Amino acid sequence: MNLKELLLNGQSFLALLKEFAIEAKDIIIQDESVLLNDPNLAQREILKETICIEAKGKNGVFNFFGILHFNILNKLAVFEMQGFEQVDRPVN
Repeated sequence: MNLKELLLNGQSFLALLKEFAIEAKDIIIQDESVLLNDPNLAQREILKETICIEAKGKNGVFNFFGILHFNILNKLAVFEMQGFEQVDRPVN
């Protein structure tokens, strides 16, 4: 199970990437392995967790902060962005 792939199934996440000129291959979900390897995950139907997504685009590197809503049974994921920061700007 890959959270990135599940998020990319949603139109709103794709729109967010497009708005910041970021390609899907250039995102990293921080601590994704920690979330997916939680021993209590199998006993939950829904996971709601604050996450950071690092994204590299032609306009620089961005960190998106927000809440991941993950329906484990239906394998659906939605990212609710609460804010972002640009941590690196491209050099001209």
